[in-house]
Amino acid sequence: MATPPRILAFSGSARKESLNRKFLAVAVQAVRAAGGEVTLIDLNDYELPLYHGDLEEAKGLPANAVKLIELVTSHAALLIASPEYNSMITPLLKNTVDWCTRGDVNPFMGKVAAVISASPGALGGARSLKLAQQLMLHLGCHVVPGQTILPQADAAFDEGGALKEPRSQKAVQTLAAALVRTATRLAG
Repeated sequence: MATPPRILAFSGSARKESLNRKFLAVAVQAVRAAGGEVTLIDLNDYELPLYHGDLEEAKGLPANAVKLIELVTSHAALLIASPEYNSMITPLLKNTVDWCTRGDVNPFMGKVAAVISASPGALGGARSLKLAQQLMLHLGCHVVPGQTILPQADAAFDEGGALKEPRSQKAVQTLAAALVRTATRLAG
């Protein structure tokens, strides 16, 4: 039997009551049910300054950037919740990725990445999801195709944090299974 793939999960939102963090929690459960070993991190625990080349030159990589690079490197795959701010990915997500690429080697190269997005709006964060997928693809990730979004996310969860709609839950389970399957196959 193959070793379960190690998957690093995080949200591009730092808000405690973030809809994307809630959606990520559901996706993490689905990935574990599909056979993945998940490390869920909170980017609040890895605070970073805004990326600036002069700052990097003067002070080197921040300690939290080094920790994040080590985390990405030690996992076969990524599960990213990408909130949408003004039709784009969040500054937190972009800044995190930017700092992680400043090490000696691109830690994203060859990883499998799956992206989800939730929004109280009708589009469910589809624009940021596509941009996050494009970013991860550009960095050398094998991006799991699909559009796992959660429109009207402010009304999508029950009191226990589960999704109310079976269709939404099925979409998350399908993506989770594809992420685990792809990461397992690429691990060889």
